[in-house]
Amino acid sequence: MVNEQREAGATRPVRIVSRRMVQPPSEEAVVDIHLKPWDLRLITIDYIQKGILLPKPLAGGGIVDTLAFSFARALAGRFYPLAGRLTVEHHADETIAVLLRCTGDGAEFVHAVAPDVTVEDIVASVFTPSVVRDFYPLNHVVGADAAIKSLPMLSAQVTELDDGIFIGLSMNHCVGDGTTFWEFFNTWSEISRGGAKNDDLGEISFNSKPTPVPALQKWFVDDASPVPIRLPFSKLQHVLRRFERPTVKECFFTFSAASLRKLKARANNEMAGTATATISSLQALLAHVWLAVSRARRLPPQHETSYSMFIGCRGRVKGIPQGYLGNAVVFGKTSSTIGEILSKGLGWTAWQLNRSVASFDETTMKEWLDRWIREPDFEYMGNLSSGGAALMTGSSPRFDVFGNDFRWGKPVAVRSGPGDKMDGKATVFEGPQRGGSMSLEVCIAPEALARLVADEEFMETVSMPM
Repeated sequence: MVNEQREAGATRPVRIVSRRMVQPPSEEAVVDIHLKPWDLRLITIDYIQKGILLPKPLAGGGIVDTLAFSFARALAGRFYPLAGRLTVEHHADETIAVLLRCTGDGAEFVHAVAPDVTVEDIVASVFTPSVVRDFYPLNHVVGADAAIKSLPMLSAQVTELDDGIFIGLSMNHCVGDGTTFWEFFNTWSEISRGGAKNDDLGEISFNSKPTPVPALQKWFVDDASPVPIRLPFSKLQHVLRRFERPTVKECFFTFSAASLRKLKARANNEMAGTATATISSLQALLAHVWLAVSRARRLPPQHETSYSMFIGCRGRVKGIPQGYLGNAVVFGKTSSTIGEILSKGLGWTAWQLNRSVASFDETTMKEWLDRWIREPDFEYMGNLSSGGAALMTGSSPRFDVFGNDFRWGKPVAVRSGPGDKMDGKATVFEGPQRGGSMSLEVCIAPEALARLVADEEFMETVSMPM
């Protein structure tokens, strides 16, 4: 758990003090985990980057080493694969296979300081300050880079502010989705505040004994699926497409439970007698955002617009347990025109999102997985922006964000890193008040964002910037 490297300071607001590679406290046998289509298709997008802003501990020094120690312990047992490395196997027929090799090489732990940055600087405005980007390691690194450049699957950065601490976590998206990400975060904070025993890590949040690494072999459609999956490329670099990152700005909006109840009631009332199912609070909120962003973009009425959402497969697909480690999500997409959603309003737009989720079909999903093995395709965030007319939402308000107390107090706020920041990305979190509140980080073109925050119909539903 050493390999520490000190770095010279710079004049930037955030200065890196040290980096170290942290290994799990116990070694396991080296095992290869075969990635499935859900994992491999995400090898072309940035690492997941989410983090929490915490109050400053009352106690003095030693907090960084304590966090590094609990970070290492969190990598044991169920999360041992996150301390591994992506490996590429080259075959004689000029195909490649990408594997997650559970080597225990470790995850990166970065210590940084930003003494001139305060908690108020981060949360006082709905606009996210640019300094937040520097609270994260592995910025603008895509999943395949981990194999090409031998990078860790997981990297944490602890940044000490003037009156707070920001913990930013970056995880390779091809080894896990938001569920995996936040369950690791929850485990780390649970260990840090003393809620775990050395020999019983599995009881932290999961109510089961540690899962042996061999049991983490990936779920495939059937036993006939080729293992590992061979990709029709001679080099992994051929999978990648680098694109020019758009100029965007982010705002962070929080909606109280009461505000969401009103949106939900309004949406369901507008569809009374037509809808055959109840529109959820999340669907009403996303429809509200879709309408407001469409107004702010000022695109012509005939212009096509779409909303893509991640749909979780845990609990929806037979054979995938709730505690599944890896990616278990599919895209659901709803398309319309700007004029149609603006003229038909909140209820109709929310109902389209409701139908997108309801249309999930396990048989169709399995057919897609089987087809992907024969004809692989990959997600490229540059394609999802659709010329500044689309919206996409990842994450979930069900993820436990504000329960991440590392022993000295619960988070003040949550923010995401610069990964995959495209025009139209809207990331949803549970709200700081919990109890049904939600927060949305909206990322769109600067001129459209300025109009969005000036939209009274939208902003009257916003409770606070945090």
